[in-house]
Amino acid sequence: MTKNNKILKRIFDFILSFLGVIIFFWLIIILVVIATFNTKSFGLYSQKRVGYLGNFFWIYKIRTMKTNKSILTTVTTSHDKRLTSFGIFLRKYKLDELPQLINVLLGNMSFVGPRPDVKGFADKLVGEDRIILTVKPGVTGPASLYFKNEEELLALQENPCAYNRNIIWPKKIAMNKEYVKSYTFKKDLKILYKTVFYV
Repeated sequence: MTKNNKILKRIFDFILSFLGVIIFFWLIIILVVIATFNTKSFGLYSQKRVGYLGNFFWIYKIRTMKTNKSILTTVTTSHDKRLTSFGIFLRKYKLDELPQLINVLLGNMSFVGPRPDVKGFADKLVGEDRIILTVKPGVTGPASLYFKNEEELLALQENPCAYNRNIIWPKKIAMNKEYVKSYTFKKDLKILYKTVFYV
């Protein structure tokens, strides 16, 4: 990705996220309030993720699960007992991702790019694979579209964590590397279109 590519991408992200925050701010507030009552915890969830150049940042989502310290895992499936009925609805229509408009506006995310991972994955990349960290993580991306039913797929596995690490994660690395190497702004627009109309 060239310097001009990054500048154009950032301008696009800033304008679209600024408009998005203005248009959807009221909806985000309503969802946060409902999620607060539904999960009995503050409805705006934040988690530290690996971002641009391997730096950590806080990602924002609408809370979809009840807190249960007895269940500790980085992998969530559609059968996770912590998920609330409202949370399942939010995830189905990707409404839990709306607060990431703020992340894009702040500049620690882009609309399109590799999804930001928790510690232990992207921060452990080595060699050529670290090219993934030269772009900002995205709200959506080629791997996100390919694994749009990831939670359902993991729910079918006997060991979801192992399947995620040994099967899904290597495939995501390959797809994200290809995204960075063959980047075009036109490709970003296509990914956004598919995300809005097919996911």
